[in-house]
Amino acid sequence: MKRGVKIMLLAGLAGIVFSFLACNDTIKNEKATDMNSNEEDLDFIFPKGNLGPKELFTGNAYNIGLVDIDDVYTTAVGNVYFEPGARSNWHTHPSGQILVITDGVGYHQIEGQPIQVIKKGDVIKCPPNTKHWHGASPDTGLQQLYIVPNTEKGIVAWMEAVTDMQYNNINQ
Repeated sequence: MKRGVKIMLLAGLAGIVFSFLACNDTIKNEKATDMNSNEEDLDFIFPKGNLGPKELFTGNAYNIGLVDIDDVYTTAVGNVYFEPGARSNWHTHPSGQILVITDGVGYHQIEGQPIQVIKKGDVIKCPPNTKHWHGASPDTGLQQLYIVPNTEKGIVAWMEAVTDMQYNNINQ
């Protein structure tokens, strides 16, 4: 094959490869845009996950597990995205829970204490066997990492839903 023909073939092949890569980047960018477009402009670190059961959440909350429970680390780690107004039911954890707020604005409450406003960068420690709930504010979604240690003691005990009256009791 002549040198000129080889150069033309290589140039054509390079064009196809670059076109494919550019197309692939466009698809990735479109997916990222789609993922964020209706999500209150939150910066998603992890995939949105699966919709949580209505029996355990008021509104829409999406969970994705990030670290599976095993007998070496005995820790569950995951990400939850709460749409505006969504919240968990009251619940406890035998070994407690740590929440790392990665974006948005929300609420956290330990039974008998006032509601705390939580936002990106906050770290919340929920003591063992302490009844609490958490979720998004009415106008802004919330993303959080949850860490549940010592899973050999159990993970979570779910309780009743947080009422609208309890949820809206932010200023008391």
